[in-house]
Amino acid sequence: MTQRKTIRLLGVELDAVTLPQAIDRIAGGLASGQGGWVITPNLEILRRLVHERETAALCEGATLRLADGMPLVWASRIRGTPLPERVAGSDLIWGLCRRAAEDGRSVFLLGGNPGSAEAAAGELRRRSPGLRVAGTECPAMGFERDEAYLAGLRERLAGIRPDIVFVGLGFPKQERLIAQLRPVLPGAWFLGVGVTFSFVSGEIRRAPRWMRAAGLEWAHRLAQEPARLAKRYLVYGVPFGMELLLRSALERVRDVGGGSRKPEESRRAASDGECS
Repeated sequence: MTQRKTIRLLGVELDAVTLPQAIDRIAGGLASGQGGWVITPNLEILRRLVHERETAALCEGATLRLADGMPLVWASRIRGTPLPERVAGSDLIWGLCRRAAEDGRSVFLLGGNPGSAEAAAGELRRRSPGLRVAGTECPAMGFERDEAYLAGLRERLAGIRPDIVFVGLGFPKQERLIAQLRPVLPGAWFLGVGVTFSFVSGEIRRAPRWMRAAGLEWAHRLAQEPARLAKRYLVYGVPFGMELLLRSALERVRDVGGGSRKPEESRRAASDGECS
């Protein structure tokens, strides 16, 4: 297996991979009988991983950490250990389902708003002919406190044995559920994908490509759901984004100014998989 290449932002490890490389990593794991767990930190998730010890501990077992946010890519460049690109969960689901269809793998969609997983499954089948959707399920509110439901869910998944499980319940609720389900399907890959089912089904419109490339997808989301997202983006997101960029610049200056490493050595270390 190819050596894992990672960088660190504010102490959080991220995989320095492109979207195709992430898909190859998951497909390769399935081919070798090795399951895994993918998390996709955006600015909000990174903030919580940095500032919430319990949340960070919950995600320590993640196999692949993909930077789902342009501020993370910008910070990595400022830091001198650039990520190759943004790898969003809402993009990953399309490419991974195409690969699953080609490889004869099955997927299961768990979570989302009522009806969104089923609608997303239909759209994924349409775009990836031959895709095997092993099932969809939308847990009721409060499911995480219902031990009988959780036991039944584990039993159903053990019987179905999907290869890939997309879990769209929001961070970190989806990660808590994934941690409970992974032992049931050790050879499967689990991906926490947040609101992705609503994007795929068309329930929520995704930002145009130019806004995504410019790091403005959050503004598009805010315009659609201001009451729900204003605090997340404006109260927490903007200040933390500034903190991330500033601290990344200071860390770069510290490394270069302190003589611990020249910029080209930092880039070489990142490409070799060393954490700076």
